Amino acid sequence: MSQAQFKLNESVQQFLQYNDDTWKKLQDFYFGDNPVSEAVAKLNAEDLAKFYEALATNPMRMMELQMKWWQGQMDIYKNIMLRSMGEDAAPVVADLPGDRRFSNELWQQNPNFDLLRQSYLLLTKSMQEMIDVVEGIPERVRQRLHFYTRQMINAMSPSNFLWTNPEVLQQTKEEAGDNLLRGAKLFHDDLMNSGKYLKIRMMKEHAFEVGKDLAYTEGKVVFQNDIFELIQYTPKGKEVYQTPLLVVPPFINKYYILDLKEKNSFVNWLGEQGHAVFLMSWRNPMKEQAHITFGNLITDGVMEAVKVIEDLTAEKEVNAIGYCMGGTLLAATQAYYMGKRLKNRIKSATYMTTILDFEDPGELGVFINDPVISAIEAMEEKTGYCDGRQLAVTFSLLRENSLYWNYYIDNYLKGKEPAEFDILYWNSDGTNVTPPVHSFILRNLYLNNELVEPGKIKINGTGLNLSRVKTPNFFISTKEDHIALWDGTFKGSTALGGDSTLVLGESGHVAGIVNPPAKDKYGYFTNTAVFEDAEQWLEKAKHHKGSWWTYWQKWVQPYAGEKVPAYAIGNENHPVIDNAPGKYVKVSLT
Repeated sequence: MSQAQFKLNESVQQFLQYNDDTWKKLQDFYFGDNPVSEAVAKLNAEDLAKFYEALATNPMRMMELQMKWWQGQMDIYKNIMLRSMGEDAAPVVADLPGDRRFSNELWQQNPNFDLLRQSYLLLTKSMQEMIDVVEGIPERVRQRLHFYTRQMINAMSPSNFLWTNPEVLQQTKEEAGDNLLRGAKLFHDDLMNSGKYLKIRMMKEHAFEVGKDLAYTEGKVVFQNDIFELIQYTPKGKEVYQTPLLVVPPFINKYYILDLKEKNSFVNWLGEQGHAVFLMSWRNPMKEQAHITFGNLITDGVMEAVKVIEDLTAEKEVNAIGYCMGGTLLAATQAYYMGKRLKNRIKSATYMTTILDFEDPGELGVFINDPVISAIEAMEEKTGYCDGRQLAVTFSLLRENSLYWNYYIDNYLKGKEPAEFDILYWNSDGTNVTPPVHSFILRNLYLNNELVEPGKIKINGTGLNLSRVKTPNFFISTKEDHIALWDGTFKGSTALGGDSTLVLGESGHVAGIVNPPAKDKYGYFTNTAVFEDAEQWLEKAKHHKGSWWTYWQKWVQPYAGEKVPAYAIGNENHPVIDNAPGKYVKVSLT
């Protein structure tokens, strides 16, 4: 037995010798009660039955696809034989664009591993093509088949296994298996900190401290209830704009994505521009908050924050920024104001990567169907909350090769602990969601798309009608966003009654938003034409270098008012409770 094989056995034994909790966790993973997995498996079986039924109606098409795959495989064998004889031959199948799984030169230097790589890529391409060409299946079924087939194929990639990954094999030989020992320890720790699915760490443990390294901007907590804490940030000068600025982060994430390090903190930058900044820090709900509904987030959340700001500043209106689901909540709050025949207290509204029209949810749509949603509701009724760790895994699997399996390889096979990266730290620091709120998002918004139907959604008996919201609005979406597709977010702007300014940032859901002027990494597109068609809008849009932040500042300035003496922090009615970032943001899932 070689030293590497001995270390492999030792790593397995080390894992086996962990306490009984390890085995209970593994049993729960594979054999435990999981109605969501059962619902997904049943739905997959039904989709496959429809697929094979459609395929059977055209056997010649199936034979054609099989012959195409077989010819491709023969070409690969020929290619490998030529290379083995020293001839220069380009690969038959190239890596997919952006795919870094096989970037190491060892995959192509060794003909055996090159054969494995090309054969795998050919199979991947063939299976996806087969789903595309089969006629007679609904597009929703086709979308699910694509997604789950892709998940299966990528899970079985030769890069994910020790004996079929030449880079890992070489490292194991060089380190005599020490990498596997480190990987076993990392796997055990991740396993014990996971929910129903394995949550692979993306960040070095304890790399940052919230309130010290992140969420660092100086401020005070001036209000707290069972739903949120309100942070009033210390002004950067003696004067501020008269109209306060309220930031509504997504309630499915921690707020400090907008307040990372000094160089990329949007909150800090807002203060530097002269805004009187207030921000809602959502509570991380547990069983005790299981009763909180989406309506509570409106009335006891955003509306309550506006009331407190008025008491602190004597201003009856605020400029508001809503990020992702926080933007959806912001729009719903304004519709509730109008439905109750109250003055809309939002002077201007900025929507960051915000969906209002959920007709096209992108790849999240594979989870949006009644059987799966019902299973999620049943599971959360037992637990008392939606586990934020499960949400994190779900979003990672939308980009599985770059947000899941790459960490699996680096952590568990190579034994490398991830590097320190603030955005990934935030991404791993999730929050729970109450069952009523999660059910509302999945069923009323994603499944039934009720927010754009006037009066369909009722909060405390009051129907919501977005078309009655006349507030000027600014939509910033991002071109590579896989969570909130930019054309869908822009389409949602048409449901509102106010004038819309549409801006499309480069990059994705997070990097495209957290794009400070000093960094100047990504640009943005603008087009003042009324949005009707995504391709036409982008074709005629003007590209700008630099950050969209400065463009937004020019847009919001007319609504910000004159400069006035900076508002005092807290008052008799709302005394200072705590230093920013407060307590709620520090509550972790594990």
